[in-house]
Amino acid sequence: MSLFPKLKSGAICQYPTQFSLSWSTHVTVFLDGSEQRYAIAPHATRRWRIQLDLLDEQEALTLQHFFADQAGRYGTFEFEDPLTGQVFPNCCFESDRNDLIQSGESRYRTTLTICAVQ
Repeated sequence: MSLFPKLKSGAICQYPTQFSLSWSTHVTVFLDGSEQRYAIAPHATRRWRIQLDLLDEQEALTLQHFFADQAGRYGTFEFEDPLTGQVFPNCCFESDRNDLIQSGESRYRTTLTICAVQ
């Protein structure tokens, strides 16, 4: 399994990084107004929004090739949580689109959202 590439500095991302947990719950509302709730998935979904603003050309190409190798949302890879250092084995991109924008000479930026699939 592929490992999400690190930057030349050895970091996973640049700050700020956003992290969120979400649970999938189904709610059934009965005619009398009472509710029944149950979990759709046994685990919370972890999401990291990785903002990369100061990539050089080599780092941008590495990320672009990694994204293409994963075929966007299709592939799974290992991702190291930049906040805790814990490695999550089944992660994927949240989108099939990766907008890599050139913001200057040999300067690129992009934003990726990564989800841990449980």
